[in-house]
Amino acid sequence: MPSVCGRESTDSGLDRAAMRSICRDALVDLPLDDRRVLILVPDHTRHAPIDLFFSILAELLDERVSALDVLVATGTHAPMEQERLYAHLGLSREDHERRFTKVHLFNHRYDDRSSLTTLGALAGDEVSRLTEGLFDAPIPLTLNRLVLEYDHILIISPVVPHEAMGFAGGNKYFFPGIAGLELVEAFHWLAAVITNPAINGVKNTPTRAVIDRAVAAIPTPRTCFAFAIDDRHRLACLFAGPPEQAWSHAADVSARLHIKVIDQPYPRVLGLTPSIYEELWVAGKAMYKLENAVADGGELVIYGPHIKAVSFVHGAQIERVGYHVRDYFVKQWERFADFPKLILAHRTNVRGVGTFSGGIERPRIRVTLATGIEREICERINLGYCDPRSIDVTAWRSAPDALVVDEAGQDLYRLRDTP
Repeated sequence: MPSVCGRESTDSGLDRAAMRSICRDALVDLPLDDRRVLILVPDHTRHAPIDLFFSILAELLDERVSALDVLVATGTHAPMEQERLYAHLGLSREDHERRFTKVHLFNHRYDDRSSLTTLGALAGDEVSRLTEGLFDAPIPLTLNRLVLEYDHILIISPVVPHEAMGFAGGNKYFFPGIAGLELVEAFHWLAAVITNPAINGVKNTPTRAVIDRAVAAIPTPRTCFAFAIDDRHRLACLFAGPPEQAWSHAADVSARLHIKVIDQPYPRVLGLTPSIYEELWVAGKAMYKLENAVADGGELVIYGPHIKAVSFVHGAQIERVGYHVRDYFVKQWERFADFPKLILAHRTNVRGVGTFSGGIERPRIRVTLATGIEREICERINLGYCDPRSIDVTAWRSAPDALVVDEAGQDLYRLRDTP
């Protein structure tokens, strides 16, 4: 089995020369000459120097391979427009048409059945074993058929704590990154049932076990470039090799970088979301990462005037029922059994931990939106509303009972002495 190469540099970060050296070492002995290579990349909602990676890989491989195509692992996000994708890769249209003639650019479309293929299924008894008895239904292994049309797959994989996987990255770029809806729904709902506080920032999770087992059905060889980004947007580590091992090394670094331990929770927490979060579907990460930092009965304010929609893809379905705690759905399963499980998972993760008994829902904390989403919509989806113009960030920073988190959604907050 190929070994992992790479290193970490949490003090000063890895520059382009170091990135190139690691990429070169990972690629030099791979049988890629005159082969077709597919690069999987995240979309623009992730902190990642995708342009640098593309530049380095193109420099190292353009003359070796017969094709060097890019597939954006959108999961269930909206596809990237062509000009935005060019900027994402550090390309101009002229570069693409004249210099990178071997490069074709694709967006994954989970809802385009013609672009998908199925590689069998995980049997029910195996699903039960992998999920520790939580689920036992078979899961079809449906994903983008492009994975079968190339000789090798390269994964560009940022790694951070994640609400459904424990840590993002690695094989997650296949499932759910370029998967059909069935497995995406299964593993998101599995994570939601376990709950975000119990799974986020945990390295070995039932969801990771399901994904790694699913990816084993893909016959195409694959190499992962797994990395973590520090709070100054520098590359703190880069490991390249088999996805499971490269991801594992980067997850260890991410745990040290991205998990913040605090001694006590705060009555008020203000999460300042980055501009790359343009919808609550993604900006909900602020709740996923900060839920533990809020005291019982306290309030999390998700701040982002740039957030204009609940979800570009799923907004209408979310607004039908709104955001509720897990047991609101589980204890009324006859009402919600036919609802898309991916959307149910998002709803409960954003609303957080709580109880539902005797027809009364009691969330542990309040979640308020100070965004570009109107008051009427906030009330309809069962979240609080605050005019973002009324937020004085400086005053929040000086308040002894408040915590202000910049770029909320990146770092996971935990209380000391909790698992």
